[in-house]
Amino acid sequence: MSGRSSSDSSSSATPALSRAPSPPPSSRHSSAPSESESNSPLLGLGRYPSSREGRWSLRTLISSSSRRRKRDGRKWRAFKGGLRRIVRHPLFPRQPLTIIFALLLFTIFAISLTLFLLYILNPDKEALPWRAYCTIPPTTSAPPQYRGVLPYPYVNPLPEVMPPSFPPDDLDSLPPAGLFLGVFSMDSALERRMLIRTTWATHPRSRNGAGDGDDGIGTSRTVVRFILGQPRKGWERRIQTEVEMFNDIIILPCPENMNSGKSHAYFTWAAANAWVPPVYSNTTRPIPEFSYATQDAPAPRLAPHDSYLAWQDSASGHPRPWVRPDYVAKVDDDAFVMLAELEARVRLELHAIEQRPYGMPYTSPASTSIRLEALNAESPTGALVDTPLSTMVKQEKRDESLDDPLVYWGYLVKEKFMAGELYALSWSLVDWISKDQTVKGLTKGTEDKLTARWMALHPRAGEIRWSSDHCWIYDHPRSGTVYSHGFLFPSEVSRIKKSVLSYLEKVSSNSSTGTIPPSIPAAGTPPTPSSWAHSSVSTFGTRYQQPLLEMDFAHTVEALVEGSDMSKLREGVSTGADRAWRNREGRILQYQNKRVGGTVVVHFIKKHMWFLETALAFLEGDNFSEVEFEGLKTGEDRLNMGLSSVWTDSSVFRQTNASAAL
Repeated sequence: MSGRSSSDSSSSATPALSRAPSPPPSSRHSSAPSESESNSPLLGLGRYPSSREGRWSLRTLISSSSRRRKRDGRKWRAFKGGLRRIVRHPLFPRQPLTIIFALLLFTIFAISLTLFLLYILNPDKEALPWRAYCTIPPTTSAPPQYRGVLPYPYVNPLPEVMPPSFPPDDLDSLPPAGLFLGVFSMDSALERRMLIRTTWATHPRSRNGAGDGDDGIGTSRTVVRFILGQPRKGWERRIQTEVEMFNDIIILPCPENMNSGKSHAYFTWAAANAWVPPVYSNTTRPIPEFSYATQDAPAPRLAPHDSYLAWQDSASGHPRPWVRPDYVAKVDDDAFVMLAELEARVRLELHAIEQRPYGMPYTSPASTSIRLEALNAESPTGALVDTPLSTMVKQEKRDESLDDPLVYWGYLVKEKFMAGELYALSWSLVDWISKDQTVKGLTKGTEDKLTARWMALHPRAGEIRWSSDHCWIYDHPRSGTVYSHGFLFPSEVSRIKKSVLSYLEKVSSNSSTGTIPPSIPAAGTPPTPSSWAHSSVSTFGTRYQQPLLEMDFAHTVEALVEGSDMSKLREGVSTGADRAWRNREGRILQYQNKRVGGTVVVHFIKKHMWFLETALAFLEGDNFSEVEFEGLKTGEDRLNMGLSSVWTDSSVFRQTNASAAL
């Protein structure tokens, strides 16, 4: 047993040979792979992180999230602490009465801040000197970017030679212009469309003019159509019924909108589908031969308010083909348009020379020159120089289409764009708008400003006639806008011209003696006293109130006429509404024995009652008032005289005779 023990102890004391330890098994999670393994393409785009790295990244994520929560918590606690300090402030309202008083103060502050911002952002802060606009018309139609831009309030400097008065004596010797007038409307505006159909779109005084008129010859080529986008679901059947009944609605292939491409869609449609009647009557001057004059199409179905000459031609059984319009115009449905006045003005633009008004004598190259950014119009120093249009015509080889008129007509706002209530584009411009790729990318935005941008992109932008009328386009007297005043007639404008020119003559004589008041602007620009913005009917920024509380409807309409005796009555100060009514001017005197020459557009007619007032002021009324009748000869001449007679002896309508009759 001891031997066994001895041998065991000896064996345990003597070390035994053992084999070398095997290497540890390789793991794909090893943190130290060999260089060859790391570069092996079989390992893919990367390696898996080790468990230690995974735990570290998770810990980092948890830690960053915790820090973010702590930071947000500190902000929230700071906000609650600040709010708590405000609530605990001794001046903080706690009683119901003080809480109501504090809310009232806060409301007053919010309203005051809103009104202040509206005042700061509103560009129209003062009434415009419309009397100066009627007295001193522009002497050039060059685009604003090609001439000296007028400063506020945009009064033209007094020229050496005044433009000829409108209308010229040879107006009716010119062929009538073809005018396609699109009235922008929407599916729910049926009442307004019916008002337009039964008033200015068809009334003889709108189409023929004042007095005997011209039997509708001037507007025989004027077509009025309503322009709608795609009607809404509940209106489709009603609109289709209206289309079949009146045949005067155009539905564009776009949703109904105001500033999201409807205007461009309209002009694109017009370039392909707009047609007007041909010239039905002979005139002294021949019909202009423009490039589009040869395009025609069969006469379409007529609308009830189309010209009677078109209906007469249709009834003949062999109607003549219709042709392309000279102008395509856009008008809002809250505007009242006198068609004969509009057609007469755009007719003259077809025959105007270069950038001068029709009949304006040639004075100097500077008055008809424009600035072109072209190589042949640059000086050696790179500065732009004035180049007459006649010179530019010779510098390039012109084809037939280049002889077509380029006219952009309307009310020029702030020397930048024509106001959207009504503007007209000549046919060549409309055709270009429908085809130009750059214009197709500029269809969304304020539509009237976009149209001006399109004109600036035209390859012949410097030759476009920006013809503006600041006198005979204005807002309704009740609207109270910066463009608002009483209904205007030529007789009142004649009195306004005498007053303004007399003032300017007085200022000129004072300047020669060195006694100009300090309030008068520097030489070269006419002074603009506040009286030039005065209206006997309305006051800018003030809600309209009729002169007397007790007035019948006819008297209230007469009170809206600028300069009328009825508009000058005041409650508690003036009396005699019947006397003012008897002293009113008849239509013949208002238009000074002429067919046209008065208001073209009354805009901002937001209520149907305002629309009816405008219709009565311009379309109704006698050619002679009671006092004017009494001032005429008695006897058979007076008894046989018709209301539509045009008298050439204006002396019988003088106010002295009217006063004597009383």
